[in-house]
Amino acid sequence: MSKPVIRQFLRFAAVGLSGTAVQYACVAIALALYGKPATVAGSAIGYILGSVVNYVLNYFLTFGSGKSHVEAASKYFAVLAVGWCLNLGLMSLFVQHWDWHPWLAQVITTGIGLCWNFTGSKLWVFKEVSAKAE
Repeated sequence: MSKPVIRQFLRFAAVGLSGTAVQYACVAIALALYGKPATVAGSAIGYILGSVVNYVLNYFLTFGSGKSHVEAASKYFAVLAVGWCLNLGLMSLFVQHWDWHPWLAQVITTGIGLCWNFTGSKLWVFKEVSAKAE
């Protein structure tokens, strides 16, 4: 992997901390108010809220995109829809079926989601079309 890609991944992960903070706050609230069974729903809601924050920051800071928001946002939220399904499915599996501690499940799920979201964003959402391809 090239150094620019590694730097871009690190910026993506740093930006993702803001969305992760929103998601984890939702998990903490769900856990405090309703207990372990509510963590899956809290995680799912937090993922959606955090993704809005992350889109704006990634558009400008991570990828410096020149694409229209109609194109970039529609692709970004398509990638994140798959990520949301991964998050929901993994949290459900880990917490409800395997009886893992909710925070362990959320941290592992976050790491998997980070890899999925970066790959989709880099290779599809914010990929710049070369002049030759136009």
